[in-house]
Amino acid sequence: MFTHIHLHTQYSLLDGVTKIDPLIEKLKKHKMDTCAITDHGNLYGAYKFHSKMIAADLKPIIGAEVYISPRSMDKREFGIDNKYYHLVLLAKNFEGYKNLIKIVSVANMDGFYYRPRIDYENLKKYSNGLIATTACLSGILSKPIFDGNEKLVEENLNKYGEMFRDNFYIEIQRNGIEEQMKVNESLLRIANKNSLPIVAGVDSHYLNSEDYELQEILWAIGDAKTINDPTRRTLPSKEFYVKSPTEMTTLFKDLPEAIENTQKIADQVEMYEIKFDRVEPVFKKVDEGSTPKKMLRKLAFDGAKKKYPEMTKELEDRINYELKVIDDKGYNDYFLIMHDFTKFCREKEIVLGMRGSGCGSVVAYAIGITHVEPLKWELYFERFLNYERSNPPDFDLDIADYRRDELVDYTIKEFGIDNVKQIGTFSKLQTRQAIRDVARVLEIDLSIADTLSKMVEIVFGKAKSIDYMLENNKEFYEIINSSPDLVRLSDIVRKLDKTVRGVSTHACGYIIT
Repeated sequence: MFTHIHLHTQYSLLDGVTKIDPLIEKLKKHKMDTCAITDHGNLYGAYKFHSKMIAADLKPIIGAEVYISPRSMDKREFGIDNKYYHLVLLAKNFEGYKNLIKIVSVANMDGFYYRPRIDYENLKKYSNGLIATTACLSGILSKPIFDGNEKLVEENLNKYGEMFRDNFYIEIQRNGIEEQMKVNESLLRIANKNSLPIVAGVDSHYLNSEDYELQEILWAIGDAKTINDPTRRTLPSKEFYVKSPTEMTTLFKDLPEAIENTQKIADQVEMYEIKFDRVEPVFKKVDEGSTPKKMLRKLAFDGAKKKYPEMTKELEDRINYELKVIDDKGYNDYFLIMHDFTKFCREKEIVLGMRGSGCGSVVAYAIGITHVEPLKWELYFERFLNYERSNPPDFDLDIADYRRDELVDYTIKEFGIDNVKQIGTFSKLQTRQAIRDVARVLEIDLSIADTLSKMVEIVFGKAKSIDYMLENNKEFYEIINSSPDLVRLSDIVRKLDKTVRGVSTHACGYIIT
């Protein structure tokens, strides 16, 4: 049975259209029980893909198509270091998955130059547990073959063959591209001469054959081109879709071992669990001879004595109650860290503002995290933290925007730069913007596109779908159906709805471990 070992999803960021749910539906339709995803230089879709495949009783293979730097990834000389090679990496086991995370992280954080690049030395350091294939026409063998650089072909063959040994495969693609057919001849000779296994790859970028148009439109959106622009990017063939086992078996009927080896790879991959356990940050400035629990208790009662005229039984009982819940739920360190942050801001005269359910905590008020006295206003601590709540509490702390970096720098100083990271976010094609973007690409009158876009309803910050608008807005329906071009526009917007188009950082969210 054929298994896809080279497949891109929408997480290849404008270089893939396939969404995970429809992919799984197609796999089940064609009775394919295993599949890999190999997005460009990232693992953005790995967890979602892994979880949904397991839930569908299918076997996930997590991979990535990485960019190999032609020399040390520290080098950044235009004309040399922006020319990279592709290599497909697949995780055989949990060790391989962790190493793949390291490779992708190093490439993005230390090797980024036009693309997230990894060099030979760093790849070798994290190569255990990984299977490698030679990828596409931009691959470590195919590109130098096409360029006529026999010396580099031999060099890369020796280096990467030695690195991955029995886990190194020559990938053969049959996509109708003339250059690919010529390169395939050389790849097969290399495989035969060196007794290396071959494997059939598709390099899928979209789900169905007719979806090639979606990929080209995505490129045009990203490149700010129109459909009739002769300089826009186009696919060299229409064969980069998720093919069925029957199609692939027919395509490789003269090379059955290439199909068999996809299953061999799949059989080598072990099932493993991906868990995201909470890693709570630890307060590092606990008083000598004390513990986080004791220190928080002392701070709470000392602070209460300063902020309240007298320590009544009601106040003492409330503080003891809150401290017990905080301790039982494991948030002593969290309160101490927030106390430390707010103390730093006050000492530096950075304006603070507190809102939300955290204002219901007497302990938080006593140690200076909040400035609202809960008892006077009859605020409930349980809205912030209680035994039934499974989600962690969070203090909504606002600080002066123009001095935000000072608190970030202080946090990095306290916890280390490797333990303080901004949260990533995905920007997606929403209905309103998608109508405008696709209309521009299709060269449809932008005034009409603007009218349609403004008609799309926004509920709780989210745009309604094109189908919802067609069903519930008569004027919208009539405009769309007034011309074939607008019907085509609606069809494309429907298919591209919520497609990931980019990645950025959260406006204010950081993860601290």
